[in-house]
Amino acid sequence: MANNKNSKSSEFGAPSNGMKIAIFSLAYIPFVGGAELAVKEVTDRLPHGFFACFTYKFDKNWLAREKIGNVDVIRLPNTRISGIRKIPETPDINRYYGRFWQKVFYVFKAWRAAEIEHKNNPFDAIWVIMASYAGMAALFFKLRHPTVPLFLTLQEGDTEAHILSKVNIFYPLWRLLFKKADYIQAISNYLADFARRHGAKCPIEVVPNGISPEAFSGERLASNKKSETPNVRPYTLITTSRLVHKNGIDTLIRACAQLSSASWRTNYKLQILGSGPDEKKLKKLANDLSVGDKIQFLGHIEPDKIPEYLSRADIFVRASRSEGLGNSFLEAMAAGLPIIGTNVGGIRDFLIDGETGLFSKVGDPADLSDKILLLMKNEELRKKLSQNGRKLVIEKYSWDLIAGKMNKIFNKLCAS
Repeated sequence: MANNKNSKSSEFGAPSNGMKIAIFSLAYIPFVGGAELAVKEVTDRLPHGFFACFTYKFDKNWLAREKIGNVDVIRLPNTRISGIRKIPETPDINRYYGRFWQKVFYVFKAWRAAEIEHKNNPFDAIWVIMASYAGMAALFFKLRHPTVPLFLTLQEGDTEAHILSKVNIFYPLWRLLFKKADYIQAISNYLADFARRHGAKCPIEVVPNGISPEAFSGERLASNKKSETPNVRPYTLITTSRLVHKNGIDTLIRACAQLSSASWRTNYKLQILGSGPDEKKLKKLANDLSVGDKIQFLGHIEPDKIPEYLSRADIFVRASRSEGLGNSFLEAMAAGLPIIGTNVGGIRDFLIDGETGLFSKVGDPADLSDKILLLMKNEELRKKLSQNGRKLVIEKYSWDLIAGKMNKIFNKLCAS
């Protein structure tokens, strides 16, 4: 453990007599991806720790340093490289990432910035958000300071094959991150197994992302819905998702086309909350399948507005091809929605088929359409899934509970 008991106060003005943890994360707030929100939710609930986050300054208008909650955010300046795409207005995190060399520059800038801060006021531990470029910056720091514990959080949502294709020839270095980690938090059992397959020997604990129950209190519960309501208005299907191939929005649109041809009911609409690189392609698919009038592409919705949309919906659907955990499912369950997902990745941790949701087959629009129709027709099943799902997430996935588990991990690391 780094000895900081006699160290000076940090240049950010925070006292250094509590545990001091460096966070390496390629992106951070104002980005609102699942990993970034998870860090904020946890650190906001740990007031006795001091967190310094080394991230990238993707927008010249962002402050180089600012305090967000309990985290001092250090944004490393953008490197101007000929041909780098301009920053778009759409708040889609992957469109900000630039090209390969831009990420490589982040690795060395983050490492250097952390070294300077560590020299002035030593860190008790370093916390890596995902085994990516942030992981490489943390790995170099760890190699230089082997006694400082390295804590790795796995939030990856892509398939293993896709991740390995991106790692490519750098696999030995990437694998070294797993071998050098002193403790790993995986947000699902799927990612815990993933870490073991790639060389992790340290303790691995499954601590999922969470939800804020208070954000959904007062919203409608599915059990309180009147059975006659869908007869006088369209059934509202909803999904919250980045518009990328892995999230299976194309499968959902094709399922809607089959739903429209079903003899039992065509009185429905689908709301898609989210933006992403596949948006134009998906809109074209909807029009080509003659369901463009049934599908609303609502674009990016701020997280605090999502409960309002969920409260007015009837069924949550996400036909994922891969999933690290699936926080969108947890939010829908907290709002009392019956959910339909796929049997992949971390979804298995909370979706029990016929108890807390329904599984549909990956990439199978006909099967997905059948599952949607089943829920439309069966009010008792809708109520059962809604009640069981909400009970599960309230009891096991609240941020207060998650933060408590994370605090124990930090205390363990900083006391070692």
